[in-house]
Amino acid sequence: MKRPKLKKASKRMSCAKRFKIQKKIREHHRKVRKEAKKSGIRRKIKKDIGVPNSAPFKEEVLREAEQRKQELEELKEKNRLTKQKERAEKRKKGKEESGEDTRAKKKKVKKEEKVKAQREARAAVAKSKSSKKFRCSELNKVIEASDVILEVLDSRDPMGCRCPQLEEAVLKHEGKKRLLFVLNKIDLVPKDNLQNWVQFLQTQCPTFAFKSSAHLQDRTVLEKKQRAANCIIEQTRAGASFGCDSLMQTLNHLADNQSSETMLKVGVVGFPNVGKSSIINTLKGIRACNAGVQPGLTKCMQEVHISKNVKMIDCPAIVAAPSNSGEKLVLRSLQLDSKEQSPLDGVKTVLKQCNQQQIMLHYNVPDYRNSLEFLTFFAQKRGLLQKGALPNTEQAATVFLNDWTGAKLSFYSKVPEREGLPPHLTEAMVTEMQTGVELDRLKMANEQIIKRVRNPKLSATIVFNSKGMTAGILNVGEIPEEKHTLGEEEEEIEGDEDGEEDDDDDDDDDDMLEETEEVEDIEEIETPDPKETQTQKTCNQKKGNTNRASFNIDLLAAQKNDDDAYDFSTDFV
Repeated sequence: MKRPKLKKASKRMSCAKRFKIQKKIREHHRKVRKEAKKSGIRRKIKKDIGVPNSAPFKEEVLREAEQRKQELEELKEKNRLTKQKERAEKRKKGKEESGEDTRAKKKKVKKEEKVKAQREARAAVAKSKSSKKFRCSELNKVIEASDVILEVLDSRDPMGCRCPQLEEAVLKHEGKKRLLFVLNKIDLVPKDNLQNWVQFLQTQCPTFAFKSSAHLQDRTVLEKKQRAANCIIEQTRAGASFGCDSLMQTLNHLADNQSSETMLKVGVVGFPNVGKSSIINTLKGIRACNAGVQPGLTKCMQEVHISKNVKMIDCPAIVAAPSNSGEKLVLRSLQLDSKEQSPLDGVKTVLKQCNQQQIMLHYNVPDYRNSLEFLTFFAQKRGLLQKGALPNTEQAATVFLNDWTGAKLSFYSKVPEREGLPPHLTEAMVTEMQTGVELDRLKMANEQIIKRVRNPKLSATIVFNSKGMTAGILNVGEIPEEKHTLGEEEEEIEGDEDGEEDDDDDDDDDDMLEETEEVEDIEEIETPDPKETQTQKTCNQKKGNTNRASFNIDLLAAQKNDDDAYDFSTDFV
């Protein structure tokens, strides 16, 4: 019987059962012997008596027997040698197979090295594509190949998203190329502020109010048709889009009026995170371009056919000039991507341009004195903690800046009070850009879009002080050389190699380093000043000067003055 929690049943049995089995076995053996006795079968084999002496030819018989015995031994030895040969051949085959295994291993290693080289080549290509020179060259290609340039502006900071160098490069072609403004992310600013910005920008260039859809997951036109057939309609705030009809009507009208029979090429340009790829995806109806919160996802120019007459060209972001202020570069995430500035410094520059009370109300944090204290409260609120329940300020700074650069946070900048054209524009250029565009229809369409879109309340937004237009670089020669920063793995490898080479040198220089460190430690120690008053100490604390701890250097003298010191000259019993 198999007991519970045991893999096999036990072999133990009762004594009565065991004795019964033994009895049955004895009876069976007895029956077998009896039947064998009746049939004449004997169990014992008779012993060979050999050749009797009375047998004739006894010597010949014995000789034949001896000869037969030798033949059997020879046959046995022959079999043993053949078996040895077979084993040797097997061993040889095994070695050959192992050699084939080594060849297969070598082929595998070569294949891995080839794959690694391909990965490195792809990484080098991606690095070259992400460089500023490549982005600048791609932008120039898009400007040259396009008939209409759509400069995408973030409605939260439209003036900061404008690039005067880009507008000058487009307007230099004297009517051959058109410039249009697309005011994107209109659902993130208050309605009154949006109306003022549309009116202000309309006086300089035809402006389209636009809101792109953020829930486009279709990769092909077939998926889009299947979604339409299943009546799956996005009813959420992020899924709805506004401004597609008015923009497409204007582009189709320009395509019909152009002299050539080719398609109208529309280049979509702008700074990072303004929504260039999202606008193309919204007009196409599927996810044709890669779009996301992370800046710099678009590596090179990409053509997308929107209709029979219109073709759009997506391009990388504009390269900002290093002469811009820190506030402009932080909002465009330009210094953070190139690792020229840490996220903590970026948060510090952003908080300087915002109202502290609005920041406290929006993020639900208490009163803070500086950016580091704000990031501490923000990390505790979001649960961004390190080991030991310490707030992770760097991660909190990254999350905070992603909210500002992405389409998540609602902040706005005020319209400039001074009405006038910027230095790079003239009234002739404005009239030239407005020709061919039905301004009355565009104005009515923008008003309808502003009425339909859901805007945040004024109390739920943050006022941001804009710093004006952001200067960009279009000439590749003006871009400064980028410094190559080693990764962590490369630094570890180089550190190990340098450590192996410099072991001998380090042994020679240990004494010198110890002497210099002792001298520096003695210079850093300060002796207490008895004349310093309590008021001077409080003043130093207010200024942020930390008082260094002072102590006596002579340890032997301190040991003599200490009553509890052990005296080795006396014996204690």
